[in-house]
Amino acid sequence: MISVAIIGLGNVGTHLYHAFKSNSDIHVIHLNSRNLKDTSNVDIAIIAVSDDAITEVSKHLKAPLVVHTSGSASMDELQNIGSKGVLYPLQTFTKDKIVDFTNIPICLEAENGDDLMLLEKLASCVSKQVFHINSEQRKSIHVSAVFVNNFVNHMYTMAHTICNDHNVPFEILHPLIKETADKIKSISPIEAQTGPAKRNDAKTIKKHLDLLNQHQQEIYTKLTESIQSYGKKL
Repeated sequence: MISVAIIGLGNVGTHLYHAFKSNSDIHVIHLNSRNLKDTSNVDIAIIAVSDDAITEVSKHLKAPLVVHTSGSASMDELQNIGSKGVLYPLQTFTKDKIVDFTNIPICLEAENGDDLMLLEKLASCVSKQVFHINSEQRKSIHVSAVFVNNFVNHMYTMAHTICNDHNVPFEILHPLIKETADKIKSISPIEAQTGPAKRNDAKTIKKHLDLLNQHQQEIYTKLTESIQSYGKKL
């Protein structure tokens, strides 16, 4: 059995705790960053706090192996005495939204092969997708994730506002959102690109701009220009 302490009561820490707790091969405790005395009795301490707090929290941990869950922080930001590593679950987490951990990619990094094998054993208890990813690769994955998740969700927010402003149910867009996400599983995103920007449909673009407020116009114009010029940059 692998014993684990998770430090951090936020979204990532909470979901990791519930995923590990449901597995009989893992003994897990959940701590806040002000109660770290129990970490000397576990195999792995997992820091699931904000990136700015990783270094300070790590200084107080006595576990043989300490890892963080950040997508952008280097493994070198850990300042514990023992071994260091990373266990980065590549998913968006909201505390009250249940996720299926078996389909979540988990990116691992460690200082030595034995620790990497231990992390792989732990991650494989809850996920079918486990990858060995170094810090530089993880940075590129994280910024890519910002584009496909955070930025896309902001586009959903803007579309939701536009629908509300014109008394249209946002749910009418749900099938389109699903098809857009499903399509790129079989063809590349650049092949899947459609719409007035792709067609250089100036008449439709003008109609859209006339419907939008100034901030929405700025975003629409910037994205339109990016779509129109992107193929030329490849």
